[in-house]
Amino acid sequence: MTDRPKTLGELRDSGYAPVSVKTEMRRNLIRKLRSGEPLFPGIVGYDETVLPQIQNAILSQHDMLFLGLRGQGKTRMLRMLTQFLDDAIPVVAGSEINDDPLAPLSKYARDRIASEGDDCPIEWAGRDARYHEKLATPDVTIADLIGEVDLIKHAEGRHLSSEDVMHFGLIPRSHRGIFCMNELPDLSPKIQVGLFNVLEERDVQIRGFTVRLPLDLCLVFSANPEDYTNRGRIVTPLKDRIGSVVRTHYPLSRELGIEITCENAWEDRGDEIRVVVPGFMREILEETSRLARTSPHVNQASGVSVRMSIANLENTISNAERRGLLHGEPVCVARISDLSHIAASSRGKMELAMTEDTGDEDYLVRRLVGEAVKTIFDEWFKPKQFRALVEHIETGGSIQTGDGISSQQLLHQLGSIPGLTDELQRVTESLEPELANSDVSTGLLASVAEFILDGLHCHNRLNKKPSTGNATTYGL
Repeated sequence: MTDRPKTLGELRDSGYAPVSVKTEMRRNLIRKLRSGEPLFPGIVGYDETVLPQIQNAILSQHDMLFLGLRGQGKTRMLRMLTQFLDDAIPVVAGSEINDDPLAPLSKYARDRIASEGDDCPIEWAGRDARYHEKLATPDVTIADLIGEVDLIKHAEGRHLSSEDVMHFGLIPRSHRGIFCMNELPDLSPKIQVGLFNVLEERDVQIRGFTVRLPLDLCLVFSANPEDYTNRGRIVTPLKDRIGSVVRTHYPLSRELGIEITCENAWEDRGDEIRVVVPGFMREILEETSRLARTSPHVNQASGVSVRMSIANLENTISNAERRGLLHGEPVCVARISDLSHIAASSRGKMELAMTEDTGDEDYLVRRLVGEAVKTIFDEWFKPKQFRALVEHIETGGSIQTGDGISSQQLLHQLGSIPGLTDELQRVTESLEPELANSDVSTGLLASVAEFILDGLHCHNRLNKKPSTGNATTYGL
């Protein structure tokens, strides 16, 4: 920053030549593609589907609309578009709309350059200062976006006929940068109509002033599909003026969903208690969300957010952490019984179909978890592998699990069943070979045992019912 020109004269002598913001983004994208730099670090599962759409839009110098259901990373990717901007650009010092010193728009910048000449001071605006975002709400006015006469400036003695009396809105303040409108359908139709000139003619007019500001902007929007519940819609002429509509989607595979969840969930809770989440538990949590996205009981027009998987994993870890505190265990392994507490983190992440009773949301979550357990169980086991356990139950035995039962207590109950301990060790080593012989082996055995018990219950081999305290009983 210290080596950059500080006055208009120094800027001219440096050989600086202004370019449009879309040309700037295109140039930086080309450089990144040639060098192999990651374009959207942390965005998983879009490499072959969404990212090529974005790259083509930038290369075409288009404005963009990101269209997709909630929890698909639209806003996150929109905010990452700043990486395609230069590190900094020169602006006339004190300008409200990032005036280019060699091509000033506002009266303030023109007057200052006219009076100070080559001595006019220059400031440098970084990437973040060139990105502005607005959440569309029904109360947004055209003055918020475009601008309005500032009565305070008028009261200070400035004439209404002067440009100096204007207060610029968010769009002019985004000049030479990126302006993002989130949830575009929520913007009232008459305000959407007000964006026509900005998108097509790239200028704004404020309150009948004869001045026109030919703005240099990249306009980007996000929206849910138009048929989502009772929301508004994007007016057709506005859609026509948006260069590229980028469609997003949920993870196409369970593995990608798990990767996204692991990157975003808060798993490292510090040194108080270490919680380990086995791979099969992550698969069950992700499968629960995937089943919700195909369930006829869920409003699919609304979608099931990726945030559901993230929040459910965090609540599962928290319950294992709480269980460890109650039993004095320094290392805990997440278990199936911890999933009984994810209803709280699932509420609000999906909407029931119109025909469903709104009070059945928690019941639906339990059903989805059961289906997920059965799906993952069937990928690893067959019920007949655990005939000894089923026979123990059929002869009147029972097994208690849950928050109130420690790992040692659960394994002690299973130890009396002939051959089960060896089978449990064998399947644990096949499920989690890296953890089976580590310091979490006891908790892992208990976790796998609960997985088997619940899988057998899902296959109608065992009954499952809550009992007194924080326990669940598997029996006849």
